[in-house]
Parts: sequence; C-alpha cells; structure tokens
Amino acid sequence: MINFSNLIMKINVRVIPNSKRDIIVKENEKLKIHLKAKAVNNEANKYLIEILSEYFNAKKNNVKIVKGLKSREKIIEIIQ
Repeated sequence: MINFSNLIMKINVRVIPNSKRDIIVKENEKLKIHLKAKAVNNEANKYLIEILSEYFNAKKNNVKIVKGLKSREKIIEIIQ
C-alpha cells in the first residue's frame, strides 16, 4: 500500500521583487513570480512563502526555500 499523506513538491521559481502587483506565471518548468515586496531584509522571501502557501493551499510552515535564499532563482519545497 502506498501512503500519499505527505507529498513533497520541488518547484523552480524566478522571483521579480518590487513589482506593481503580485502575479504568478508558469513558464516551461518554472514559475515566474512578480512580488510587490522589496528584496530588503528578507521581505521578498517571507512574502514569497506567504503567496505560495495561498496558491498551493498549504501551511506556511510547509513551504521552504531550499536553494537561492539571496538569489532571484530559487528552489522551493512544498509539503502537502
């Protein structure tokens, strides 16, 4: 029997901070995410986790930046 209680997704993301509005666009194998938050004092990363948790209907605790904490290119892990 297979247990699907905790599915883990890894997503490649390109973040564009300081945009006029929040937009999520799928491009090939990546998500391109425009954020209103600025890339100062980790604000954009915190806001990115908030936006993705709403988009994938997951808890904020289950959305993590695995790679690219200080880069626009990131790998995000989501546990559902």
